[in-house]
Amino acid sequence: MNSSQSNKNIELSIKGMDCAGCARAVKEAIESVDGVKKAEVLLSSEKALIETEEKPGISNEIIKEIKNAGYDVDSDINQSSEDGTSDSLNRTAQKILNLFGLVFGAVLFVVVAGEWLGLFKTLTANIPFWVGAILVLLMGYTVFKKVVMAALRGRVIAHALMAVGALAALIAGEWVTSAIVVFFMRTGDYIEGFTTEKARSALRSLTNFAPKTATLISDGMEEEVPVDQVKTGDKVLVRPGGLIPVDGHVIEGSATVDQSAITGESMPVDVSSGSKVYAATIAQGGRLIVETSAAGKDSTFGKIIRMVEEAEANRGDVQRYADKFSAWYLPVVMVIAILTYLFRQDVMSTVAVLVVACSCAFALATPVALLATIGSAAKSGLLIKGGKYIEKLAVADVLLIDKTGTLTFGQPEISDIVPVNGISRGELLQLAASAEQYSEHPLARAVVNKADELNLVLNKPDHFESITGSGVKAFLGKHIITVTNKRDSESRFDEEQLSSFEKEGKTVMIVLRDDEPAGILTARDRERSEVQASIKKIRNSGISTVELLTGDNQLVAKELADKLSIDYRAELLPEEKIEIVKQYQSRGHTVIMIGDGVNDAPALAQADVGIAMGATGTDVAIETAHITLMRDDWMLVPNLLMMSKKTMRVIKGNFGFTGLYNLAGLTLAAFGFLPPVLAAAAQSLPDIGIMFNSSRLLK
Repeated sequence: MNSSQSNKNIELSIKGMDCAGCARAVKEAIESVDGVKKAEVLLSSEKALIETEEKPGISNEIIKEIKNAGYDVDSDINQSSEDGTSDSLNRTAQKILNLFGLVFGAVLFVVVAGEWLGLFKTLTANIPFWVGAILVLLMGYTVFKKVVMAALRGRVIAHALMAVGALAALIAGEWVTSAIVVFFMRTGDYIEGFTTEKARSALRSLTNFAPKTATLISDGMEEEVPVDQVKTGDKVLVRPGGLIPVDGHVIEGSATVDQSAITGESMPVDVSSGSKVYAATIAQGGRLIVETSAAGKDSTFGKIIRMVEEAEANRGDVQRYADKFSAWYLPVVMVIAILTYLFRQDVMSTVAVLVVACSCAFALATPVALLATIGSAAKSGLLIKGGKYIEKLAVADVLLIDKTGTLTFGQPEISDIVPVNGISRGELLQLAASAEQYSEHPLARAVVNKADELNLVLNKPDHFESITGSGVKAFLGKHIITVTNKRDSESRFDEEQLSSFEKEGKTVMIVLRDDEPAGILTARDRERSEVQASIKKIRNSGISTVELLTGDNQLVAKELADKLSIDYRAELLPEEKIEIVKQYQSRGHTVIMIGDGVNDAPALAQADVGIAMGATGTDVAIETAHITLMRDDWMLVPNLLMMSKKTMRVIKGNFGFTGLYNLAGLTLAAFGFLPPVLAAAAQSLPDIGIMFNSSRLLK
């Protein structure tokens, strides 16, 4: 969330949220506070991200409203540096209380059900009604409290129907039935909590891996400090087998680093002095000293966690439909219950309708699947900013691709050295590299790197001049060396040979010595080897149009596009790429744009789904793209498309199963074939079905 001088950002840790309905209740409680401008409640990370006006005491007002809604607030995370110990203890205590409630309920259920079945004829007869009523109210206290709190705020939550059913049975004098309904209501709560916790597991495995401390080195002394206290420029010691706690550059030592926490890639990489390393990666077999560039929440790993946590806020159409459905489903059930009572004059059938119609499963159908997918994808090096992008991916039919840094590595290499006028290959390359050594252009780097590879000694120019859009000119001793892409001297070169190089997708550089031809160098950007197989899989997944968009020349674009059997448009400016995206969208297409996240940022933002390739450490990519691939592997793209389609199939399956199940349950209950006790037991089964169905996405 963006902040300004008149705004305040608050981050709260919320406890007690088990389903999407809970998150919605907390959100409405927060938004009821005067001065709150925006609130996002994240079920996955149990947080509330709130933007408010600068107003004294507003934080306390928000916390009060959350507690009034029946939920707990741990602390303001923005103002706390606790290590999470108290959070762990609170979570453990809550689990113990839940377990106690279930055990107590199970014992009561056995006794009550046994009596209901006639196994203990005199047991309940000897228990006064008021004792049974107290047992029911105690066992269902937490649920009844939430229902009442919501009712006082003018809201009807999912548990309201079962609570009303249980109380109706109690009022009718059937405390036995009411007790069994409450037991299954608590059981359902536990199942929902377990289901949500299962979906959170991938995110928890990420956050648990975040570095907690770092060993600082200053004046030869070592000091272990919390990682949030590490500043840019601090030197950090990483021992063999240790977790690298910060982003930075190696200034001493060498090691093999497991970067799977960042990229999802299982193969380790070798690092040494000058290499960039990332927080939450593991140094194997070597000692490192790292100069810090970012730490804690500002590190690449910190940004990954924040992205995954906040992805839940970008809900898709399916989740919004589920919210709307829940809003009218509960009143419809109440009408069915009233009609059942009017036509059948049967209190127990009416109670059964209320009990079996719990809408919790509808609320769980979408978020559990999306949480599972987003968390699982993050562990594989795929950062998805929200559920709506999973939905868009599943129906996308157009893929637009940048070239440099996307289909290629963006690192040109010298491919041909063609000397003329008696100059040797080595002498030609030495002249060109000596002239180019002070240029920052990628082609200049390619020339110098090739000279270094051949161990050529470069001469220092007396004067160097960079010619924008053309090349360089340098004075080397008595000679003027020019390296240019201009064809002013084309009559002195073999034009057919030059054209042949360009048709092969190579960039031609002409080298002149004292304005006389010295030779030709060509450079070619290395293509990603897996692209061809990846695009074939992408087409098989349902993408009908694949098009290359590049600022490169027509010949280079055509050569690459023909090799990949895709369409192309060349010599494009960034604003022209945006217009092409808009043209497809105006014709009703859903567009995916893949770029390197830097110069393609505008087009990535305009597309329905913008995907940044290989964005490790690239702030622009992480902030702009809707999905970020943390490693340079094109096979992640078809995997992403298949993952999105599978997720949508799971969500539709969840809705279909829940809808048919509830329809059957309501029908049986309304006509007296499903007594309240069985209705209470039955209402928990859809949650279990959703859990097992959605768990497939964790793989």
